Parts: sequence; structure tokens; C-alpha cells
Amino acid sequence: MKVVKADLEHVAVKPEQYPTTLLPELALAGRSNVGKSSFINKMLNRKGLARTSGQPGKTQTLNFYEINEKLYFVDVPGYGYAKVSKSERAAWGRMIEEYLAEREQLKAVLQLVDIRHNPSEDDKLMYNWMKHFEIPVILVATKADKIPKGKWQKSLAQISKALDKDPLDPILTFSSETGHGKEEAWKTITKQLKV
Repeated sequence: MKVVKADLEHVAVKPEQYPTTLLPELALAGRSNVGKSSFINKMLNRKGLARTSGQPGKTQTLNFYEINEKLYFVDVPGYGYAKVSKSERAAWGRMIEEYLAEREQLKAVLQLVDIRHNPSEDDKLMYNWMKHFEIPVILVATKADKIPKGKWQKSLAQISKALDKDPLDPILTFSSETGHGKEEAWKTITKQLKV
């Protein structure tokens, strides 16, 4: 997809703040330091649109990025970050759960995992939770530039096994540094969202 227009249109913590359009939405989920903001910026050709930070846990709201007036990327707070209070984590959990379980415009979730590591317990919980609610998942193994290309397939196989991946769920390699996987990601997204 050629991105000609991309803007952060809505920042929400409750349903009444969500967009009122019926555009399809794709949520981005992943650990706090997995590279969601970098993924968004690379996919939308906009360097600082999604704020990246060396400090994990920066995203504390649902951020709706409108793309070409056709669809939304919805950045949800990263999980597995220990430096926030339990009550804050619980509030994020409720907010994310409410959005993922009840939002009709949500057509799929992009779950980002770090290609260098086995999925965490939080990654597994998130994946299983989405399968339970029958939400289509596209797995994206980020930071592909950090390991040799020859090891990609082995890493993807390990991730798939650890998550007990549904054979129908795509798994892609991606690097926000080099742009590897960007076209494949757009192809998969547009097919899933029918946009």
C-alpha cells in the first residue's frame, strides 16, 4: 500500500473516545520494547509519528493512526513492563481487553515479537487470549536485522512452536532499520482487512 496520508487522529482510554467511523482497525500488540513505534513509523513512512523511546512503557493510551482515510493502526500499551504500578497495569489491562474484546471495527491484531528471543509468558498469554476471542492474528518477528538472515527460519520455527501458532496465522520477519518485510506486511494487512 502506498501511504499518502497518515495522522494520529484519536488518543483514547475509554470507548466514547474511539473514532466514530466504521473504518477497519488493526491493533498492534507486543512487549514494551519490541519496536511497535518503530514499526508504525517505518510502515507509514513517517519518522516521528509514533514516539519511540529508550524507556519502555511510554504508550499508556490507545493511539489511533488513520491511514489514507481507509484504515486505522491502533497502538495499544506494551505489556510485560515491570516499572509501572500494579494498579496502573490492571487499568491498562482492562482498557486493552475492553477494546480487543468488544470493538467491532477491529479486524485483526498484529502481534509483534522479538526475533532474537523465545516468546515471553506475556506473549503466550496475549496470543492465547486473542485465539480464545477468535481475533485474527498476524505475527511479526521484529529486529530481523539483529540476527543473521540464515537464522531467521529457525527463529520463526521456535516462535511458532512456543506460541503453539495456528497454521492459518501468518508470521513475518521485519526490520524497521532496513525496511525488510514492509511490503510483505502491507500485503498481509490489506488482504486481512480487505482494503
